[in-house]
Amino acid sequence: MLFDKKTYIDRRTVLRERVGSGLILLFGNNDAPMNYPANAYKFRQDSSFLYYFGQHREGLCGVIDADTGNEWLLGDDISLDDIVWFGAVDSVADMAEQCGVDRSAPMNRLESLVREALDSGREIHFLPPYRHDIMIQLMDLLGIHPRDQRAKASLKLIKAVVDQRAVKTPGEIAEIERACAIGYEMHTTAMRMCRPGVTEQQIAGTLAGIAQSKGCIASFQTILSMHGEIQHGYPSPRPLEAGRLMLCDCGAETNENYCSDNTRVTPISGRFTSRQRDIYKAVVDAHDRVHEIAAPGMKWWDIHFEAARVITEHLKEIGLMKGNTEDALANGAHAMFFVHGLGHMMGMDVHDMEGLGQIYVGFDDEVRPNLEQFGTNCLRCGRRMQEGFVMTDEPGIYFIPALIDDWKARKHNAEFINFDKVEEYRDFGGIRLEDDLLITADGCRYLGEKMIPYHVEELEAFLAQ
Repeated sequence: MLFDKKTYIDRRTVLRERVGSGLILLFGNNDAPMNYPANAYKFRQDSSFLYYFGQHREGLCGVIDADTGNEWLLGDDISLDDIVWFGAVDSVADMAEQCGVDRSAPMNRLESLVREALDSGREIHFLPPYRHDIMIQLMDLLGIHPRDQRAKASLKLIKAVVDQRAVKTPGEIAEIERACAIGYEMHTTAMRMCRPGVTEQQIAGTLAGIAQSKGCIASFQTILSMHGEIQHGYPSPRPLEAGRLMLCDCGAETNENYCSDNTRVTPISGRFTSRQRDIYKAVVDAHDRVHEIAAPGMKWWDIHFEAARVITEHLKEIGLMKGNTEDALANGAHAMFFVHGLGHMMGMDVHDMEGLGQIYVGFDDEVRPNLEQFGTNCLRCGRRMQEGFVMTDEPGIYFIPALIDDWKARKHNAEFINFDKVEEYRDFGGIRLEDDLLITADGCRYLGEKMIPYHVEELEAFLAQ
């Protein structure tokens, strides 16, 4: 376990008090076979289960009685046959003691615990499931069909978990910094390998190997492509081409499942062209502006639009946009180029707690998402910042041919966009810069002992070495 027993006891105590009453079920994950039962993917524990119980073994479930304070760790001890193949592991009782739970039992005890609570008219709290084996288990326990389980998950439990996990402790920050150190090595390796003739897949495979060599995994499937305008442009067998840009969005996840997430764009020939430099500088300035202003009490919504404001001003100077900046922002004209939100929370999930419902993670009663406007509908966060939040700072500028054609044909935001000039950039690709930002007591700081090079002069100097 990453933290001491008291940490997990305290976390569960806070959760129990916030939920107030009923029976809380927190399911761990099971092994996930790739193509037959004995050939499984690398095991990855459920983040919320790990947050409250600290155990990495598959096939566990934590139960908390919010009324009595009783707690159980449920799971089946492994058989001798399992020991032959995988070695001896701690018993469920031992694991319960390690995380401060005073009751352990086989998994079949879960059915009777749930039945007793239901018979007493008590509420059963569970989080939205995302794995089908857990959905089937929930259907057997509660009679709720998988298609209805997300809608019937406990909103009280969701909000309690989000409020707790959103604020990172110093110990959690230290673990994220370990992930950032691995991410630094991954990104600088990609930059060193970036040259004409090397394939996208060759570089991405090397990055995955770096994470695995540390006993870790990539925090998400690496995005690496000359087509930076594709938000999830996964690596292809295509060799890199001189004169183009390589966008690399990748990160590491530590053994304790804390993540890093960075994006860099590298000129494949080693230096930016003047046109590339102009667009790149706009993204750098938007990225750095976020670092200047992000602080507790600020709404991430406002920070997003400040980054969009910086981008719009630059695009007007280049001649791609025109008109009044504030009117352009209000009408969503910037989203032709900056198509996504500024960033998302990060922690034990690279998109932290996204599976619990983004509206609960990134928004609150004060700030609600705007789902009606293109670009703005993709914001993953808008809420006020608190000390201890970890956010990604990732503005970008993209030239997406299909989007250009659609807006141009409809004359959408034509008063703010110079479509004739945009046509000259159809084959440009896209640029995004991303770093992980900790909200501190009086501002913010980037995580990671060393920043991955990104300012033009230092990046080109790094590549020249």
